[in-house]
Amino acid sequence: MSFAAAWEAACDVEGWLTEAQARRLFAAAGAVPPGGQIVEIGSFRGRSAIVLARGARADVEVVCIDPHAGSDRGPQEIAAQPALGEADLAAFRRNLERAGVSDRVRHLRDFSTMALRRFDGPVDLLFVDGAHRFRPARADLVRWGARVPDGGRMLVHDAFSSIGVTLALLTATVPRPSWRYVGREGSLAAYVRSSPARRAMPGLRELRELPWFASNLVRKGLIAAGVRDGPWPH
Repeated sequence: MSFAAAWEAACDVEGWLTEAQARRLFAAAGAVPPGGQIVEIGSFRGRSAIVLARGARADVEVVCIDPHAGSDRGPQEIAAQPALGEADLAAFRRNLERAGVSDRVRHLRDFSTMALRRFDGPVDLLFVDGAHRFRPARADLVRWGARVPDGGRMLVHDAFSSIGVTLALLTATVPRPSWRYVGREGSLAAYVRSSPARRAMPGLRELRELPWFASNLVRKGLIAAGVRDGPWPH
């Protein structure tokens, strides 16, 4: 399966994953070893789930976790809205079916902290795009990140863009020598789990992203105030 075909199947699905970010996600899914597991936290309507399922080997399980409660859908959409949640769930299922990957995805309709109790084994690729508030974002990074074995990867969306996600990263990954930051595509940050001895200058590369983070906050403020037009930074 080529990336072009995967993106064609996913690009019309509502969501915030850019084409360049999808390409990186597709490549990471393809690198998961036979029999491995991919976990996505925060599926919304299925754009990234389609990319992951299209990119992974046939014997790799793709687990998508989303309560579809209508909460944490985007900026200023924090509170639960059940009707919107049901609409998102229906769209998620419809989009997976249309893309031909519904049989490749195991959906856990639950909050990520609860879903962790229903999940066994290591996570070879963890994609975190759940609630962007500090506490739940940090919980995802710490608790689910602990399931990623040495050599496994973690990709985090809205890194150095969302305040909550960025603070969660700075407190959950920077102090931990077991996570090695390998760069970003827009706000999609990539990490590799590695032994502490292989990580030089812990946190330095993440801290270099802070000026870009500050510029994103300024852009968002100007857009929210109606002073500037343009897409929301992702």
